[in-house]
Amino acid sequence: MDTAARRREPRQERSRATRRRLLAAAVECLAESGVSGSTVGAVAERAGVSRGAAQHHFRTREDLFTAALRHMSERRMAELRGRAEALPEGPERTEAVVRMLVDAFSGPEFSAAVQLWAAAANDPGLRAHVIPLEEYVGREAHRAALDLLGVDESAPGVRETVQATLDLARGLGLANLLTDDHARRQGIIAQWARMLERELGRG
Repeated sequence: MDTAARRREPRQERSRATRRRLLAAAVECLAESGVSGSTVGAVAERAGVSRGAAQHHFRTREDLFTAALRHMSERRMAELRGRAEALPEGPERTEAVVRMLVDAFSGPEFSAAVQLWAAAANDPGLRAHVIPLEEYVGREAHRAALDLLGVDESAPGVRETVQATLDLARGLGLANLLTDDHARRQGIIAQWARMLERELGRG
């Protein structure tokens, strides 16, 4: 490796590290302060970088927010797939998968996404960024659910059933934002898993 290449490598790694800090800080700011309280300056300060550095990586606030949620969603889906080998077989697997999917719609990442959705409802500029992101996240979540459940969506009703499972998971995540819905949620997960087993022809 020549001298110029050796100099570039640390700089490139520093740039990647700065980007990662900005993405994580954007999610934290959104989850805690909402869109109105999450300026580029606030995100940059939380990330420990200058505003100029933040704008070097992300031209607009919308670019920063959508990149942050895409990154976090990709990481969450990768984590789900990485846990597939540890899943049990049979009916217990179905309930374990439903539980994993419900858990995916929780935490700071989900709270940040909700803040972004709410703001996008009344902001056409932001909505133009959020809709493609949601379409991408929805496709990836659907594929992950199919893989984890081990089902073929070409079979009648499977696609709709899996999507209903994801919609349920999102709804339970929303209910849990305001109050601790853990106890009620456990019963719903168990019942939905039994229904899902029957609907997929495995019960």
